[in-house]
Amino acid sequence: MINGKELLSRLGIGKDIYGLSTGLRYWEGSGDSLDISSPVDGKKIGRVNCGNGADYDTVVERAQEAFAEWRMWPAPKRGEVVRQMGDALRKKKADLGALVSYEMGKSLQEGLGEVQEMIDICDFAVGLSRQLYGLSMHSERPAHRMMEQWHPLGVVGIISAFNFPVAVWSWNAMIAWVCGDVCIWKPSEKTPFTAIACQNIILDVLRRNDVPEGVSNLIVGGREIGKLMAEDARLPLISATGSTRMGKSVGAAVGARLGKSILELGGNNAIIVSPQADLNIAIPGIVFGAVGTAGQRCTSTRRVIIHQDVYAELKEKMLSAYKQIKIGTPLDEDNHMGPLIDKDAVAMYEKVVAEAQAQGGRLLAGGEVLSGPGYESGCYVTPAIIEVSPNNPITQQETFAPILYIMKYRDLDEAIAIQNDVPQGLSSSVFTLNMREAETFLSHRGSDCGIANVNIGTSGAEIGGAFGGEKETGGGRESGSDAWKAYMRRQTCTINWSTELPLAQGISFDF
Repeated sequence: MINGKELLSRLGIGKDIYGLSTGLRYWEGSGDSLDISSPVDGKKIGRVNCGNGADYDTVVERAQEAFAEWRMWPAPKRGEVVRQMGDALRKKKADLGALVSYEMGKSLQEGLGEVQEMIDICDFAVGLSRQLYGLSMHSERPAHRMMEQWHPLGVVGIISAFNFPVAVWSWNAMIAWVCGDVCIWKPSEKTPFTAIACQNIILDVLRRNDVPEGVSNLIVGGREIGKLMAEDARLPLISATGSTRMGKSVGAAVGARLGKSILELGGNNAIIVSPQADLNIAIPGIVFGAVGTAGQRCTSTRRVIIHQDVYAELKEKMLSAYKQIKIGTPLDEDNHMGPLIDKDAVAMYEKVVAEAQAQGGRLLAGGEVLSGPGYESGCYVTPAIIEVSPNNPITQQETFAPILYIMKYRDLDEAIAIQNDVPQGLSSSVFTLNMREAETFLSHRGSDCGIANVNIGTSGAEIGGAFGGEKETGGGRESGSDAWKAYMRRQTCTINWSTELPLAQGISFDF
């Protein structure tokens, strides 16, 4: 069994854990202290001293000072610093991945995969640092040139969630840094140690490169810190990941001051299984999507919409697969599923399983809280499959737990309508070998989600593509493609190199 304190020591985290950091130093927060325990075994990892409002102001002031210098560094030079961050993360991948697994509860493979996502986004950002392109346009006026260019925004606030305690932060921070921004990171108060470990790794790189203090900032705290960030006009951009309820609050506060926001919120993701699907690949896609990270991904599979002709066969195969799922410490690579994040999550799981049955759902598998040796933390549950009708109200909500609803459909139009008939719009998939079905699903009359997949599950995303969803998922985009534009401000420029001043639209003044 892993020793949390030894792991922290290997990652450079000493006995006294401070919840604030700007650039090159740590200091003790003036707010409340938090005792953090692992959902894996219930043992205390350590204590974190949180920041308060005064601490937050100090962090912002130092970030603003750093931005004035950092924005003047050439973008490729900023990219070189990020490249070194990627190398530093590679060296610490094993320990950091284990800490992600131990503090959050996801499998060791997924913890290591999350660190790899950080490394990958560093690589992506390095290339991006030489590709912050603006367009050139033809002017309607003679001897004039038009172009657009992109400038850094300033201080970017990043509010991350417990389920991906480091990867989603890196999607934002690495891109923001090469764009010339500085960052203030408020990690989930449920998983602060992985954030502190990442900050330690990053600070070593910043020191070696004489980066101004305040480029990378960390403040551990609860909702009050998030509220300060959302309402603070000194932060032109807030990127927030979490529940739809949280996102609505953040979005309203940022919008009230006409700031910018990237919101990555709830997902109620569905897989459509066609009668022409290859069930041998559909099954692992469904099962991993539903039980990976114990159903605590925003892209976790919540609903499976199955054609009536293959419903009985697929249900039997799914039940057989669920019987083979090994539940236990996520640090044992033989186990498929670890714990939920805490006992509050377990209570919600039990409540929703009961509600689904009260609304007419039929529990086919799971629905239990595990106890006894190996389950001492009280955070382990069995993944549930619940058979429902498509119009069951319970399917409209996202529950961050391994609860999967299965239902029937008759034709593809009906299946797409069922999939889209929820408030959320993050990830979606169809399993089919029929080209017309696949293309219909991807067309304007198909999935209304930000992510639409064919013959792969809903869970997971590559950093090369822009990540995000529609409707109550928030509409923001992070990571790859041209998501970098959200971290910069666009400027249209016109240069007159003539000896005259012709006006647009042929307007003239006589003097």
